This record gives sequence, C-alpha cells and structure tokens, in this order.
Amino acid sequence: MLSWSVMFLVFGLVAGVLGLTGLAGAAMHIAWILFVVFIVLFFVSFVMGRRPPP
Repeated sequence: MLSWSVMFLVFGLVAGVLGLTGLAGAAMHIAWILFVVFIVLFFVSFVMGRRPPP
C-alpha cells in the first residue's frame, strides 16, 4: 500500500511540473488517502501484535 502511495505521489509531482494541475491534484489526493490508510493499518497491526495460537 505504501508503494502505491509513493507511486501516486511521484505521478502527481510529475503532472504538476508538466502543468497538469487537475490531474496532479487528483493524484496527490489519492496518494494522501492511501498513505492515511497505510498508517491506520500499520498502527492497528502494531497494537494488536501477534496473537498466540488458541
């Protein structure tokens, strides 16, 4: 998930440099959403930890 976020971030930066502001904004928004989802899932897995087998 983090790799997708970085990919959209780079895509947004390149589109912004080329002057495609609408496309750059959309790519940056998608990258932000994916990054937030990644952080939430990371903290959930960190807090839950490994459960011992039943």
